[in-house]
Amino acid sequence: MSKKALCIISGGMDSTLCAYLAKKEGYEIIALHFDYEQRTQVKERECFKQICKALNVKKSYILNVSFIKDIGGNALTDENLAIPKNELENEPSDTLPITYVPFRNGIFLSIAGALAEKENCESIFIGVVGEDGSGYPDCGYEFIQKAQEFINEGTNKQFKVCLKTPLIHLNKAQIVELALKENVPLELTWSCYESEDEACGECDSCLLRLRGFKQVGFKDKIKYKS
Repeated sequence: MSKKALCIISGGMDSTLCAYLAKKEGYEIIALHFDYEQRTQVKERECFKQICKALNVKKSYILNVSFIKDIGGNALTDENLAIPKNELENEPSDTLPITYVPFRNGIFLSIAGALAEKENCESIFIGVVGEDGSGYPDCGYEFIQKAQEFINEGTNKQFKVCLKTPLIHLNKAQIVELALKENVPLELTWSCYESEDEACGECDSCLLRLRGFKQVGFKDKIKYKS
């Protein structure tokens, strides 16, 4: 039997690169995507399906976790809160950005742990990025280590899974460079927090992505409004 990896794929370039790296390592990919009533849910789901096709994924899951919107408290799901624009270069703050979805990766990994146990996966790949992120607490190395312990402690004793975060110490330029090296179809990925037709080019996620492409001297192929 081939070894299996559960790959959490949002439709963004980080998680997509992780899935390609998992395939390179020889894993059979079980793809997992979450709909949580985020602003760009339709576009992200579309990207997920295209990425699965490009990877020749045989088994995939799209799970509805819309209760995340019911919890609220973030601009990705609450249309009454504005997505911050052109604030990437601001001074660091102890206050988390309004785009932080409370404990989102903790929720995702709990569900992924259950699915990985059911599918008998050796590894779970998640595209968290620490160095070039927005200070989200559920993207750090210590959190991932504790999440792995939590999953393994709460599942069948014959089941052990490894959480793999190959991008956690990379910045966006290094991620773009590695993705290009691995022939990842970045034009199929989406990063914008706000728009689904053309990326806004102004939210933190767009700015990080554009900066990464600029630093490696490669033009991003997706469409931007600005």
